[in-house]
Amino acid sequence: MSEYILEFEKPVVELEKKIREMREYSETENVEISEEITRLEEKAEKLRTDIYSKLSRWEILQIARHPQRPYTRDYIEHMFDDFVELHGDRAFGDDPAIISGIGKLGNRKVVAIGHQKGRTTKQKLFRNFGMPHPEGYRKALRVMKLAEKFNRPVVTFIDTPGAFPGIGAEERGQAEAIAKNLLEMSRLRVPIIVVIIGEGASGGALGIGLGDRILMMENTWYSVISPEGCAAILWHDSTKAVQAAEAMKLTAVDLLELGVVDKSVREPLGGAHHDYEKAAQILKEEINAELEKLEKVPPQELIENRIEKYAQMGFFEEQS
Repeated sequence: MSEYILEFEKPVVELEKKIREMREYSETENVEISEEITRLEEKAEKLRTDIYSKLSRWEILQIARHPQRPYTRDYIEHMFDDFVELHGDRAFGDDPAIISGIGKLGNRKVVAIGHQKGRTTKQKLFRNFGMPHPEGYRKALRVMKLAEKFNRPVVTFIDTPGAFPGIGAEERGQAEAIAKNLLEMSRLRVPIIVVIIGEGASGGALGIGLGDRILMMENTWYSVISPEGCAAILWHDSTKAVQAAEAMKLTAVDLLELGVVDKSVREPLGGAHHDYEKAAQILKEEINAELEKLEKVPPQELIENRIEKYAQMGFFEEQS
């Protein structure tokens, strides 16, 4: 897979390319230029830090959509042991846009559920670009009920441009499937950790997005609609998506301030797509820390706290 470079990353990429060329020259010509290489490496590190400390909301959204960003399966492979995927909703069929199964997060037995995108054209079509059908949400709920039965915490990974809006999906009850998941997740008697790992769009995200703790990787977005969709509705011009993104306040920092999410999870410098292993390790530690607290809470109190958490969203006070 060829490297995908975002516009604002180009200065760093060009500098790193020069460093590689200097290394190769040093090895082939047996020339000592280690000091120059070290100096350029320090410069590249400083430049990357500077760029990623000043990202706009639109640039963060571009990172969230990066085609080489780790998807749900990547996090599962790097975080879980003995993962067994479970298929089908026992009503209509299986939906490859959602992965669900059981595994071990360290010494803790958990259930993992998440949206799954594809990288190649064939994979994208198979996964339906990460847009679930109703059977995907029903499969997720079936596995959640298994988690409740066997007293296992649930961890969900959100990364979708939205639920599939096709005629077939609507005929099979897309809205009902999402609504039922919201109802059932609100009263599930086991801890639920929700992690936004990429795109978190609309009801497609909410269908597996109600939980006790909502975590957002720092280069992700979460909103009722995409900036392109917002711009098309408000200004009848999708090219104003950059302006819409700034107005919508859809990043981890924004939503943490608004009380919609509970924590922004840091990523390796340059984004999670630069280091899958490190990104997964950071997230694994955060999830285990949250579960350590939630597992001490009695089931009924867990449900009451969860309902209260969502009941409080949208309340505000005016300052005179």
